[in-house]
Amino acid sequence: MTSFEPKIIVFLCNWCSYGGGDLAGVNREQYPPNVLGIKVMCSSRITPEHIMESFMDGADGVLVTGCHPGDCHYIDGNYKTFRKMDMVSRMFEDLGINPGRLRLEWISSAEGNKFARVMREMTQLVRELGPLELKEEV
Repeated sequence: MTSFEPKIIVFLCNWCSYGGGDLAGVNREQYPPNVLGIKVMCSSRITPEHIMESFMDGADGVLVTGCHPGDCHYIDGNYKTFRKMDMVSRMFEDLGINPGRLRLEWISSAEGNKFARVMREMTQLVRELGPLELKEEV
C-alpha cells in the first residue's frame, strides 16, 4: 500500500510571506515538497472562489499567508483576508469539509523558519486527514 502524500496550495503575499518562503530556501530550512506556492500581491486578493477552485482542481489543503496584522502594504488587506477566511471556514463546516484543510497564517519576510514550520505542520495535518474526496453533481 502506498502512503498518501497531500497536494497543498499555498497563496503567498508578495510583500511578506513570499519573502519568508525565499528566506526559508536561503537558510536551507527543510519542508515537504507537497506545497505549490502561488504569489499574489496581497492576501486580500484571494477569494472564496480561488479556495474552492483549488480544492475542485485536486488540492487536499489550502494555506493562505500574508503580512502580520498592522503591517499590510495595502493598509487593511489582511483584515479583509481574516474576515473572508472566517466565512469560508464556516462554509466548510456546513459542507461537511474539515476546516483544518484550510489555514490562514501571518508570515513576515523575516520568518523563514516559521514558513518552513507552517509548511511541515500543514502537510502533516492534511496527511493525517487523508485525501479530500469532493462529490461533484452530474
